[in-house]
Amino acid sequence: MVAIVYQTNKKTGLTYAYESVSYWDKEKKQSRARRKCIGRVDPETKEIIPTRKRKKADVDTVRQKTKTAKVATRNFYGATYLFDYIGKETGIADDLKTCFPDSYRQILSLAYYLILEDRNPLSRFPRWASTHQHPFGEIISSQRSSELFASISEDARQRFFHLQGKRRLEKEYLAYDCTSVSSYSKCLRQVRYGKNKDHDPLPQINLALLFGQQSRLPFYYRKLAGNIPDVKTLKKLLSDMNALGYSKIKIVLDRGFFSTANINDLYRHHMKFLVAIRLSLKMVKSHLDLVREQMRDWRNFHQGYNLYAFSLPITWDYTQVRPRKGDTIREKRRMYLHLYHSPERALESEMSFNRVMGELQRELESGHRHPDHEKLYSKYFEVKTTPARGTKVIAKEGAMAEAKRNYGYFALISNEIKNPIKALEVYRNKDLVEKAFNNLKERLNSRRLAVSSEKSLDGKLFVQFIALIFLSYINKKMQEQDLFKKFTMQELLDELDLIECFAAPGHRLQVGEITKKQAELYAQLGVEPPASLQ
Repeated sequence: MVAIVYQTNKKTGLTYAYESVSYWDKEKKQSRARRKCIGRVDPETKEIIPTRKRKKADVDTVRQKTKTAKVATRNFYGATYLFDYIGKETGIADDLKTCFPDSYRQILSLAYYLILEDRNPLSRFPRWASTHQHPFGEIISSQRSSELFASISEDARQRFFHLQGKRRLEKEYLAYDCTSVSSYSKCLRQVRYGKNKDHDPLPQINLALLFGQQSRLPFYYRKLAGNIPDVKTLKKLLSDMNALGYSKIKIVLDRGFFSTANINDLYRHHMKFLVAIRLSLKMVKSHLDLVREQMRDWRNFHQGYNLYAFSLPITWDYTQVRPRKGDTIREKRRMYLHLYHSPERALESEMSFNRVMGELQRELESGHRHPDHEKLYSKYFEVKTTPARGTKVIAKEGAMAEAKRNYGYFALISNEIKNPIKALEVYRNKDLVEKAFNNLKERLNSRRLAVSSEKSLDGKLFVQFIALIFLSYINKKMQEQDLFKKFTMQELLDELDLIECFAAPGHRLQVGEITKKQAELYAQLGVEPPASLQ
């Protein structure tokens, strides 16, 4: 039997904690105890501080072993144990404790709940908390969770972003994107009707997210009014990054963020970038027409991606207006244009185009014209009607050939990456942001916002963001170990969640039986099974 014993030194007045292990002395025929000093008790916080230097993992293990319960409880523990590990590994737990010393345990517990109770509302947290081991260890009612959300200040959130950002790789590219979240609330100032990516007939707010492409973890987000287009959000992002101390970051953007002003701002802030760009732009068309045949040479074909890739250095006409000095800087800046052609993508686009043209022709020949198709009729067909021959539909071959001319082509620009395949690999990793948004909306119950105040909204989004970091970490490990072939994320978490723990007053936490399958899952996720704490 193991217990924690406290003893005060009469000379120094310091209280020390000892790990006491009971055993039976066969010679004296009585119960004895072996004691081992594990730390000094802080007089204010009552926390046990190790008396000798230990590795961080050792300190965490001591703290875990010395947690005591007020009453005997038996709870589910396997999944929350995994979250505890992730919190330590990513620094989330330490950073939250630094920024929210009075409420970090509640924030973690709510984040754990959002992950495990897929799509369930927070009103069910008390039921979940009564059966699960979690950082706060107590029930949080709906009223208390609303108060917690409202207490999460902007300053503390920004400090957390700063601390988390420092833990990311300095040289990695950051994917940036926006999404819309619908809301029924009429009390939120930033809820507006806008271009809704989910096609919901509701007002919305927009969320912008920065996501590390190597770490595959998000570290920054911000809330936007629902009617602000993507292209206008970049300027504020650059300002925020500068305020957080990130003057030189690398960023990946899709076509919706391209504008002359945005590219000039990226240059002005000395940021490295990779941006998708429309083929219709003059700067792309002029260069593509010159190398169209040359780039489809076999030497430019990449068999791994099954496409042609070609790069050429170009210049950007940089402009910066300086209001204070009353002048404008005009310079030439270096840039690389990456051009690609996918034969497979071109074929798919052409087949789709032919199906549409065939349907339009049938509508014209039958006389059943659709009002929404009039522009397409006039663009691609000529209709002649005579009393003798009736209606004759003639295709405008030139217009159709022009429409097909750029099928399979796409382009990227960068002020750093010279190699077209490297640029493509970096850009394709951007889908991590889309997957993160999907997790945020679906798994974290954020498809609809159900809050009544701005402060509650800000706090709830922050807790959901914390949960998103945990989800992204698990998603990364599952992809690396090819676990998605055997499990969905929910199935994996449910399997681990079956592991129980038993807590009794004065005793360390006891972990229940762990199956071979569960132990293997922990190993694949890079986590030591909790059996080691028994």
